[in-house]
Amino acid sequence: MKIEKIESFFVKPRWHFIKVSTDDGYIGWGEPIVEGRARTVAMAVKELEPVLIGADPLQNERLWTEIYKGTFYRGGPILVSALSGIDQALWDIKGKRFGVPAYVLLGGPTRSRVRTYAHVRGITLEETVENLKESAAKGFTLFKTFPVDGPIRPLDTMETMEKAIERVGALRGALPKSCDLALDFHGRFSPAMSIRLIRELEQFRLMFVEEPVQCENVDALVSVARSTCVPIATGERLFTRWGFREVLEKQAAFVLQPDLCHAGGITEVRKIAAMAEVYYAQIAPHNPLGPISLAAGLQVAASIPNFLCQEQVSLGEGYLKKPFEIRDGHIDIPALPGLGIEIDEDFIKEMAYPGDWDTPRIYNDDGAFTEW
Repeated sequence: MKIEKIESFFVKPRWHFIKVSTDDGYIGWGEPIVEGRARTVAMAVKELEPVLIGADPLQNERLWTEIYKGTFYRGGPILVSALSGIDQALWDIKGKRFGVPAYVLLGGPTRSRVRTYAHVRGITLEETVENLKESAAKGFTLFKTFPVDGPIRPLDTMETMEKAIERVGALRGALPKSCDLALDFHGRFSPAMSIRLIRELEQFRLMFVEEPVQCENVDALVSVARSTCVPIATGERLFTRWGFREVLEKQAAFVLQPDLCHAGGITEVRKIAAMAEVYYAQIAPHNPLGPISLAAGLQVAASIPNFLCQEQVSLGEGYLKKPFEIRDGHIDIPALPGLGIEIDEDFIKEMAYPGDWDTPRIYNDDGAFTEW
């Protein structure tokens, strides 16, 4: 068996899929992307073809190592995201070759279903609460939202604080105790502002607070984590096990959120999970992307003992011949071989776009650029 061809597809709303074909008819799908840089990552995949074409796709570990260490410079979002999608496709091929889901080859299932959560948004607080109730009616039991809308100053006003408290209180009050609520600070907050606000929000017994500060300075994250009883989550902008090492060593977060499209694919996230287990940390795969990313996350979630919850924004309606389904807040682990999905190629061709989606630019009221 040898890799024969790699094809790229830019797919609305902002995704990039690859199709890896072998000389004996096996096909694997992956989702390599950096949000806002889909075309850059596609070129990185193209540049890796000399390593991949003619190679044995069953040699996941060797190919992962050669791609990651094959040039003088290692890591970073572009290379590792390209590698992540390739790795997903190779696991898809390997599972299909042996007729089993990828998680079987990773050691077998540790659970029969995977808890997943819904994002909750709205223009007004009333609309956000209504959207929360609609998601709960669909079977979700875990929800994530932003504490405030728009930009945040390094030290913001009492009014901003009180609006956040009102918002979170209203959402938590609309949920039964059997449901959980998490917050995403999205790296917008300064350490000081995060500490002030999280202390005010402790009363709502949040499941976790995600990215209370940016991830470049782990000591700042440690300061936030030590200031509160609310579990801290981070990891969507970290790459490979080396990127997570300091977070774990300093116990800066209890919930790690490696992204299967950014952190190194199934091969690497499985290793990150094993590292995390030593520190009693939990894995909640990050996924604001498409159904291939979700499928890869489910394979990891099914195979590790320290899984917490899975993010999703699309169950694959249209893109998959059989979309995933939510029942009682969970997705059953896939039974089909490989990643457990069948892509509708006609549909993704209909959803083609140039790959030019970019991230929003946000500014404070004084005109200063701030985090998205």
